[in-house]
Amino acid sequence: MITSTQHLITEYSFPPLLGEKPTILILGSMPSVQSLKHQQYYAHPRNAFWPIMAELFSFSTTLPYLERCSLLAQHHIAVWDVLKACQRKGSLDSNIDTGSIVVNDFNNFLQRYPSINRLYFNGTKAESLFKQTIPSLSQQFIAIPTQRLPSTSPAHAAMSFDQKLEAWRQILNIKN
Repeated sequence: MITSTQHLITEYSFPPLLGEKPTILILGSMPSVQSLKHQQYYAHPRNAFWPIMAELFSFSTTLPYLERCSLLAQHHIAVWDVLKACQRKGSLDSNIDTGSIVVNDFNNFLQRYPSINRLYFNGTKAESLFKQTIPSLSQQFIAIPTQRLPSTSPAHAAMSFDQKLEAWRQILNIKN
């Protein structure tokens, strides 16, 4: 819980990772402190995102970050966050000051990338934050199928890596 005596700075998310014709958009909530420090999506060493992507798309987690990003783009996977900016203490989604939330412009993004035909949420918070934007979405974008997947965050310890991987396999079934 954030108290009024805590001074928080506004943190900003990254531009989306994507190639020319993404078909899947994976949405997180907001980059972690570690990710912001390294300027890389899912940079925390215990976050399961990159190990899961490596399993699904047969590449090594030891590849340089830009190569991993390029491989996702080759598989028509885009990665972005629901929030453009927010204030929070630490990395936990539960610490986000809801009064500070600025949501990314999904109308513009989805108009620019009409090839996106499926949205996957990396955890509950990403899904709930996105659903708050639905009233401002164009009707054509509301119809895009969405699915919440288990958070890859190390804070989500209720599931094992293998359980998370199995749940994330569904993005392979509807890839294009």
